[in-house]
Amino acid sequence: MERDHITDDDEGKAVVDSHGEKIGMIAEVKSGTAYVNPDPGLADTLRSKLGWSEAGEDDYPLEEGRIHTVTDDEIRLKDTF
Repeated sequence: MERDHITDDDEGKAVVDSHGEKIGMIAEVKSGTAYVNPDPGLADTLRSKLGWSEAGEDDYPLEEGRIHTVTDDEIRLKDTF
């Protein structure tokens, strides 16, 4: 099922651009805002999937208007052009 908004269940999902290239991972969802870790390691990925991570200073907020679709596996961003 596809949707266009973020929920707490999206922590740990891959973030991909409009061409399907992985650009990061959702490190944390806080107050409806997703924070993207652009260079997650294995430990970051596992912590996020288990709900044990928090957004760090190297994580970036993702504007909801940039989201094209959210699936079971990934968050796909809109084309920027």
